[in-house]
Amino acid sequence: MSIRILLADDHKLMRHGLRTALEQEPDMEVVAEAADGMEAIELCREHKPQVVLMDINMPGISGSEATQRIMAELPQTKVLALTMHDQDRYVRGMLEAGAVGYLLKNSDFEELASAIRSALMGKSHLSPEVAGGGIEMAKQKNGGPATGAGALTPREREVVCLVACGLTSKDIGLSLGISENTVESHRRRIMNKLDISSVAELTKFAVREGLVSLDD
Repeated sequence: MSIRILLADDHKLMRHGLRTALEQEPDMEVVAEAADGMEAIELCREHKPQVVLMDINMPGISGSEATQRIMAELPQTKVLALTMHDQDRYVRGMLEAGAVGYLLKNSDFEELASAIRSALMGKSHLSPEVAGGGIEMAKQKNGGPATGAGALTPREREVVCLVACGLTSKDIGLSLGISENTVESHRRRIMNKLDISSVAELTKFAVREGLVSLDD
């Protein structure tokens, strides 16, 4: 049986190249493609892929936030980050969100195929360029008090993302199926937790923590 794979990347040519290469493998099948984080979440719900190849910087919801939400709903799904970013904050964000591996886009295809098969078996894979710091982050992930985005509940993280994307409290309420007053309560609690006093600061926090991307 083929490994069911979902591709999440905002570059169409990148997705096309990946699909073409992956479908040359006799044990792999690309079941869906997503151009942003929200679409990745929705397509995971629909297609139940076994492995997701997730870019990090995409329009709206980032790859790390999409990963966190996918893992909350579909914990059996394995997410592999596939990105150009080798900075520690991106590696940490994806590992904390639940990704089982982190590969750079300059990796050999053989490494990617091996990582997909390893992920299916529950094994981690980190590109050599990030492996040292990534392993240490994985060890420390559950130690010490939660800070940054880790201090927020899943619902609070959703609210932060939507605020940072420019939605009003009314729009956020409609999107999440909660009242405007409940949204305001979440916002106050979030700002108290993070010691933040404005939407501009909250947006900067969301970008810094990798919850959203403002890149085109």
